[in-house]
Amino acid sequence: MKYKWLNYKNNKELIVFFNGWGMDESIVSHLEVENFDIIMFYDYNNLDTDFDFSLIGKYSSAYLVAWSMGVMTATLFDVNYKTKTAINGTLEPINDRYGIPLRIYDLTLRGLSPKGVQRFVKSMFNEDCVLPEITRDFEEQKSELSALKEYSANKDFKYDRVIISTEDKIIPTKNQTVFWGIEPNIESGHAPFYKFKKWSELL
Repeated sequence: MKYKWLNYKNNKELIVFFNGWGMDESIVSHLEVENFDIIMFYDYNNLDTDFDFSLIGKYSSAYLVAWSMGVMTATLFDVNYKTKTAINGTLEPINDRYGIPLRIYDLTLRGLSPKGVQRFVKSMFNEDCVLPEITRDFEEQKSELSALKEYSANKDFKYDRVIISTEDKIIPTKNQTVFWGIEPNIESGHAPFYKFKKWSELL
């Protein structure tokens, strides 16, 4: 697992962002950082990382924002967050009832190509917007998609806020509503970030 500081100015508060599969920081680069340090975790080919999670405890408050596959992955790390937000993901993201149906996931993995990744990115949005230019290596993305099948969430992990889009074509909206027991609450596609201007709106 890799990490990248999106803002590191020795602020008092920290936002920890667990990104989705195959993504980089371009998906959230437009968000105003305000007075937060922000660290992003991504590339879940394995869960090893040289990041020292004890550093998070040095902040007065730490907030979790997890999106898509990051909603499940974030549960595997023991961090004391003040608030935890899940965006368009579940604790069972590869599941016929609660996530991406297994058959569709396997077909995607088997037939994945660089052009397929481009189509995937396009399908994440229902807004008329400039699509982010993801710069991840394709082979790395493909192996990450395979690796994610091997992880299981910490089912005791509790999110404080859940954001579900009305038109999620990646993790079906109806499956998210079944898992969380709430109705969709934002009119958007799988990546709703263009509906927000700053990070604090996600907390």
